[in-house]
Amino acid sequence: MVINSVMTSKTSGLLNATNMTQIKSYTPTSQASPRTVENDKSLSTVYSQQYYLKAATSDNTRKAYRSAVMQFEKWGGRLPCSESIIIGYLLDKAAVLNPRTLDLHLSAIKQWHLTQGFNNPTQSLNVSKTIEGIRRVHGKPKQKAKALRLEHIAALIQALYKKPESNKKKRDVALILIAFFGAFRRSELVAITYTDINWEPEGIAITLPQSKTDQTSDGMARSIPYGRQSFCPVLALKHWLNGANILSGPIFRSINRWDQISEQPLKPGSVNHILKALGADCGFDFISELSSHSFRRGLSTSAAREKVDFALIKKQGGWKSDVTVWEYIEEGHQFIENASSILINKIDGLLAGRD
Repeated sequence: MVINSVMTSKTSGLLNATNMTQIKSYTPTSQASPRTVENDKSLSTVYSQQYYLKAATSDNTRKAYRSAVMQFEKWGGRLPCSESIIIGYLLDKAAVLNPRTLDLHLSAIKQWHLTQGFNNPTQSLNVSKTIEGIRRVHGKPKQKAKALRLEHIAALIQALYKKPESNKKKRDVALILIAFFGAFRRSELVAITYTDINWEPEGIAITLPQSKTDQTSDGMARSIPYGRQSFCPVLALKHWLNGANILSGPIFRSINRWDQISEQPLKPGSVNHILKALGADCGFDFISELSSHSFRRGLSTSAAREKVDFALIKKQGGWKSDVTVWEYIEEGHQFIENASSILINKIDGLLAGRD
């Protein structure tokens, strides 16, 4: 379903997914070039408006938008496009793609039109009603990562302790414990550098220069206290860093098959692979549900079961939204604060009385 009729001589061959990040911008002249240090004429780098516009969107969002536009073009769409083309795309993909995926595609197409100075075809009432109907008909519950419980973390660490001594073993013990008790996202975990760690008598404070909920780099700290020597995230991290002789750069690094430590940080996707492999070693029956997000969900739900205060859970995970934290707490309390449990116990007492 190739839609060539919407192409114009102005845009033909120029506007597509490959130049989605190109934005109309103003580059300062030499007379108006910004300087980071007043009167420092030795600075040669001139930051254009394009540079800052690009920095306003995270790399992950940019990649997701680019992929969405490419899928739209593969279907036969061309940019800029009309409302009718958008609706045709939604109708063709309604039963194929998850409504949340279609929402992402609409956001990408909207962003493309706005940044290129065109009218946004996704804002019409017809488009809004169409996607709303698709959500109602084809919507499915969001698939959630399995929340790791304390007993799961203990099993993972015990499985690692049984392995022969190696750099990989030391790294993975530290990684599992820091990921869980710090409630880190995988992107945050692999981005931690040695200088981000502040060693205190009570434990460590890890400062994240930037995260998903701190895009403006205000700085966010996660504190992890010392535990018992047999099961301590701080000592595990220290054991790994000392053994690997890491005094600078990324703390969680890739290791090859010969147990040689790279200078490069782990890739975010590697955290999933490590967790799934260890889960398989433990005989977990929910391997397909495991992901790096299992650490964050596990910390929050486990803390909720132990009646940890709401504010402390929110702080440890660095969540901005109270709603998100309450969802985790409710999940952790689903069998603790449960109306049915009271009734079940009552009936059990009645039956016991009859006996």
